[in-house]
Amino acid sequence: MTSLTPPSSSSSVPSMPSTRRYVRVLSIAGSDSGGGAGIQADLKTFSALGCYGMTAITAITAQNTCGVTGIHGVPPEMLKAQIDAVVQDIGVDAVKIGMLHSPEVVRVVADAIRTYQLPHVVLDPVMVATSGDRLIAQETVGVLVQELFPLAEVITPNLDEAGWLLGRKIEGVETLDAAAQALRALGAPAALLKGGHLPGDWVVDVLALPDGSCQRLASQRIATHNGHGTGCTLSSAIASHLALGAPLPQAVERARAYILGAIAAGADVTTGRGHGPLSHGHAPVAQAVVQG
Repeated sequence: MTSLTPPSSSSSVPSMPSTRRYVRVLSIAGSDSGGGAGIQADLKTFSALGCYGMTAITAITAQNTCGVTGIHGVPPEMLKAQIDAVVQDIGVDAVKIGMLHSPEVVRVVADAIRTYQLPHVVLDPVMVATSGDRLIAQETVGVLVQELFPLAEVITPNLDEAGWLLGRKIEGVETLDAAAQALRALGAPAALLKGGHLPGDWVVDVLALPDGSCQRLASQRIATHNGHGTGCTLSSAIASHLALGAPLPQAVERARAYILGAIAAGADVTTGRGHGPLSHGHAPVAQAVVQG
């Protein structure tokens, strides 16, 4: 009688590595200890939209729904080490850039984008928190425009940030197209000017595209006190959809749809005593896996 011996668990034939991988998005931004904005919001958004999130932390903030009480910048060499570690091992399909607090940090990020030719860069020029606290120094703004605007696929300032960049206050929906084009003229290929700070029942955003055209995106305003992290969330959602293969106009439309759902889902939820966060996980999708 012949006995059958099961094959050994160790084989002389090496297994082929899988070519399947996640869709990878890197957030280069500050940490929000309250969890509603910054890299925390970015990671929640990446995950909710089916992407694999990674971070390079630029600064640690002590903040909650009421405001920012402290900012500690990460040394530029440590920021560089974080980016190098992620890019050299895992790889990057899109980048979201948030809070950059100093000229040295801006230059580290710009050098990394050029060195690694990082794709689909979404730059949210974070300057002021929802609470009104200023997050970067004045001298950083010029370096940000000079070094990073030309490297971004799109910039996503709100009205306050756009006013700071352009040196004038933006008042009225009728001025949004010209302001968005003026932002592009600073060196960015495309600009999404967010009009949510204007009064009225409708929120109007304007996307100025590389071909010189403008697209208006309007939605009915959702009544809520929970607006903390909306800018971070929108920019990270745009980066996610770019990484997933959508062209810029479609990525912006899909990102707006996601953030409107997140605002509506968390509109009547109390978190803290100030401006609460969105409901980032209101409609999660499965993790995207691609070939190669």
